[in-house]
Amino acid sequence: MRVLIVGCGYVGLPLGAELVKLGHEVFGLRRSAGADANLKTAGITPLHADITQPETLATLPTGFGWVVNCAASAGGDVDAYRRLYLQGTRNLIEWLAASPPAKFVYTSSTGVYGQNDGSVVKETSPTEPAVETAKVLVETEKVLHAAAREKNFPAVVLRVAGIYGPDRGYLLKQYLKNEARIEGNGGRILNMIHRDDLIGVIIAALKSGRPGEIYNAVDDEPVTQKTFFEWLAGTLGKELPPSAPEDADANRKRGVTNKRVSNRRLKMELGYQFKYPNFRKGYTAELLRLNHEGLLEIPAESRGKL
Repeated sequence: MRVLIVGCGYVGLPLGAELVKLGHEVFGLRRSAGADANLKTAGITPLHADITQPETLATLPTGFGWVVNCAASAGGDVDAYRRLYLQGTRNLIEWLAASPPAKFVYTSSTGVYGQNDGSVVKETSPTEPAVETAKVLVETEKVLHAAAREKNFPAVVLRVAGIYGPDRGYLLKQYLKNEARIEGNGGRILNMIHRDDLIGVIIAALKSGRPGEIYNAVDDEPVTQKTFFEWLAGTLGKELPPSAPEDADANRKRGVTNKRVSNRRLKMELGYQFKYPNFRKGYTAELLRLNHEGLLEIPAESRGKL
């Protein structure tokens, strides 16, 4: 299959490398040539354009069987989100109209769920986030659903939980720098997915995802903040982070929620089997990697248990 990956960064580059190993012809789209060497090493053909500027797309080759849009904003305000996610997606749909792919996978976020009561949420749950950037993601999803419904555009939406993996994991980094804090009673629920599993989920969606459908890309075990840090502290033989009062205003600005995101549809319909079904499995791999590279010391008694 001829595959285009829009946004060849933390997820897109290893996704492309995996697709190359599976025998596909892969093209990676980035705004600049800074990572061309890495793409070529992975067997990916680099392309350059800015999806927020449709005239740059017109110069690209066409005829892709699969397209994955995993372009990600490095922070940015609501206007930046609108340009990249909303307008960028509209531009891609219009550009691909002349030569539609067989499947288009878009990586959205579980941030579209605004639930804050610890409830289980599934793909049919309301998407009413309080934060403006998350509202843009909801609007982007609606654009894709309308294209699927009205134009037979083969869009599949993945609502992705917090991504962690090699060199990625905010809570782990904060803990290792002694800057982590347990907020309130530590009962807020975290939803995660390892990068390698997200890559597997995207490939499963390309193969088997139903156009117009939504799938939650999240592992099997939502976990409270306190439970996460208790496991991490016990594994590393260190103290728990200190407690700190919850900052309701800051949490609202950051879009902090408290929910349990279900992956049942993903597992039932796509048949995906997780490499790292919970944070313990995934973070064990990361801790052992850091230990092997001499970046982290794990007590001998703990290493024997990992």
